Amino acid sequence: MKLIVAYIQPQRLNAVKQALYSKEISRMSITNALGCGQQGGFHENYRGVDVEVNLRKKVRIEVAINDSYVDKTVEAIIEGARTGKIGDGKIFIYPIEECIRIRTGEKGEDAIGG
Repeated sequence: MKLIVAYIQPQRLNAVKQALYSKEISRMSITNALGCGQQGGFHENYRGVDVEVNLRKKVRIEVAINDSYVDKTVEAIIEGARTGKIGDGKIFIYPIEECIRIRTGEKGEDAIGG
């Protein structure tokens, strides 16, 4: 079992979701995030004051999956998020030690499903 965490551009979220759905991956958590990386920051003038903005809006997608789904999940995220420009995002893959479905008490791969 793995946890895939991806940070992507907010405007690419629908494309990533559609790419995941097309590969029969529909279970995910999505949150808004702020971050900075190679894309860097920018200067903005707010009420006459120069402000450096170095945290950009991103979307964090988390997908807990069985090992057999790792490759196609990563492929789908890349397919939906890639523009070829700096700031497309990053994907991290973490091992999951255990998963328990609260409703039924199922554990492991059965609890993750699909």
